[in-house]
This record gives sequence, structure tokens and C-alpha cells, in this order.
Amino acid sequence: MKPWIATRPRERQAVETKLPTHVWLPAELRPHFDAPGAPDPLLLWPTLLLVGWGLVMVYSASIAVAAEQYGTPYFFLIRQLFFVAIGMGVAWWTYRLPLRWWEKNSHWLFVASLVLLILVLIPGIGKTVNGARRWIALGPLNLQPAEIVKFTIALFASHYTVRRFHAMQSFFAGFLPFLVVVAGVGSLLLLQPDFGSLVVMSVVAFGILFMGGLSWRIVGLLAAAAIFVFAALVVVSPYRMQRFVAFLDPWSDPLGKGYQLTHALIAFGRGEWLGVGLGGSIEKLFYLPEAHTDFILAVIGEELGWAGVVTVALLFGILVWRMVEVGRRLVHVEAYFPGLAVIGVALGIGVQAVINMGVNVGLLPTKGLALPFMSYGGSALVMNLLAVAFVMRAEWELRSLCRRNPV
Repeated sequence: MKPWIATRPRERQAVETKLPTHVWLPAELRPHFDAPGAPDPLLLWPTLLLVGWGLVMVYSASIAVAAEQYGTPYFFLIRQLFFVAIGMGVAWWTYRLPLRWWEKNSHWLFVASLVLLILVLIPGIGKTVNGARRWIALGPLNLQPAEIVKFTIALFASHYTVRRFHAMQSFFAGFLPFLVVVAGVGSLLLLQPDFGSLVVMSVVAFGILFMGGLSWRIVGLLAAAAIFVFAALVVVSPYRMQRFVAFLDPWSDPLGKGYQLTHALIAFGRGEWLGVGLGGSIEKLFYLPEAHTDFILAVIGEELGWAGVVTVALLFGILVWRMVEVGRRLVHVEAYFPGLAVIGVALGIGVQAVINMGVNVGLLPTKGLALPFMSYGGSALVMNLLAVAFVMRAEWELRSLCRRNPV
């Protein structure tokens, strides 16, 4: 397979001038790039539909829990609306930033996210919920640094790959230094613990290196090592082992370790093809844990049936496919950093969506990963909207370049 990234110095030099941004453009053209036009509809509309649909389902899935715990059925809906407003503001700001800014500051952004990962482990700063210390309390809101790392690792890995493209075939010069960095980040995630985010982060990081020309032999070695490490992490952790056993046979202990999965499957069974109707879920009434977060797809399956589930999957499929296409075209014009970063964003959103869906339908062991754009949660929603806006900016700059320089 031919590497996506160029391996000759002369081609590498073209990266600095091929794709225009604020830094590369003449002064008279900079306002044009600071005020981008309409974003790609194949990126915009699937995102808006998923976010809007998520608001409806968060409200539907959380009515009973919100009324019981907070005295109002609108508690989670109001907070999610607030997160959407913040996310849209951040996305608008991101869409106006030129790609060169992200490349120039990728290392600093990655370091800042690592600092947050360390702070979350400090007692008094990190907030513990259900035995996991994953959040930093900011007044009434909670910041989850792992969600930020999922994006910044894509920037860091893309920058690393572009700068060391000539060493991607070498284990010691190209792969090993990056492996040390990822292992350090993974250790911080495991201390929270957050095994699900570790999986997503690893796929993003090493997927970018693979797209950048990482040796097939190293890829094979990495895959074998990853299977061994993940298996060891399951074996040495009692709660992970319980989840794995419940995944294999949830009905052996339906009131214990298999409780979540069995009730998710019951929800899908009740929904059949077209569902019981919006708002008609029984499982969300204190039967299915985390109905408005990790298992919101099960509520969709119960209320809107498999038709609703398939529609959600199609929207994610369109969004991820379009991101991959944008990344491929960017690499084709030798804009390697944004191209690889866009691929990383697509991997992050796509893999997390697949894992969440697989968990909900019983194809994967239970993990605490939310469904992007749809599950309740501020940090994940804001960072996902930021990531999509970054891809929109990359697509718009690519479109502008092609319009002024037709082939």
C-alpha cells in the first residue's frame, strides 16, 4: 500500500505553500479567509440533525430521573441546551480559525490537555463519580479532560507524522518516541480509570501514523501488542472482568452484572421495527441505568424502533464518510497536516459511535462511552462540535483553493 504522505523532501517542502491559510495569504486576501462562507452541507446537516435529535432523546430518556432527583423533568434538557449553546459558539470560533493556527499550536494544545489530565487526578481538583475521577468541577459544570485529549492527540499525531515522515519506516526513530508519548497519556487515562477513552485515543493516534506511512511490520506488531495489553487490562481488573463475563452471557445474572445489557436488549425487543412511540419507553423509568447517557440508543430503539436506530447509524455514516473524503482530498493536494488531522477526527467520532452502538446491542462489552452528539454531557458535546467545525474549516479552505486554482 502506498503511504498517504509524501516521502521525498521536495514534496515535503510543498506542504508549506500548497494550501493557503491566514499566514500564507497576502494581506489583501486575509479578511476573506478570516470570514469563511457556508460550510459543507454534508458535514453541517448530519451534525445538526444528530444534535437536535439528541436534545429530544435526552429529554425523553431523562424525564423520570430528572423529576425524581431534581424536582423538574426539564433539568437535563435545560443543561443540554446550555451545552449546545456553548458548543455552537465554540464551533463558530473554530470555523473562523485558519488551519495554520492549529498546526502552529498543536504541541501547546496537546501539552495543555495533558496538564488537565494530571490535574483531574489531584484530590480536591478532580471530581469522583461512581468510583471514577474523570472530571474537574467548574462551579455547576464539569470539565472532562479526556474529551479534549481525543481531539488534541489527532493534532499532535498529525504534526508528528508530517515532521517525521522520513522515519515512519523505522521503529526506533519514528515509532518508538510516539509510542512513549501515547503510553504516558494512556497511563493517565487508566488512573482515572477511563478504559474507553484509552481505546478511542489509541485508535486515533496510531490510525494517523498508519495513514502517514507507518511500516506494515510495525502495524502488525502494534496490533498484536494492543490485543495482549487490552486483554491483560481486562484480566487484572475485577470490574472489567465482570463486564466481560456479563457481555458473554448477560442472562446468567440479569439482576447483577448483566443488568444494564439485559435491560438494553429488552428495550430493543419492545421497540421492534417502528418503536412504541416517542416518550413511550418503559425501560427509562428507573430500569435501564444511564438511559440518557451511555444507553440513549436503547431508548431510541424502544421508542422509535430499529428504523430509528438505522437512521442514527446512517447519519453517522454520512458524517464520517464525508470527513474521510475531505481528509483524502487534503492529502491529495499535499496539505498533510490538516488531511491527517481530519482523518483523526473521523476515526475518533466513528470509532466511539461504533463502540457505543455495539455496547447497546450487546456486540461489545459494556463501556462508559457516550454516543457522540446525542448523549447527555457537556465536555463531549462541545469538543465534538469543535472537531466538526475544524473539519468544516479544512473543507472550506480546500474548496476555496480549488475554486481559485482549477485543475
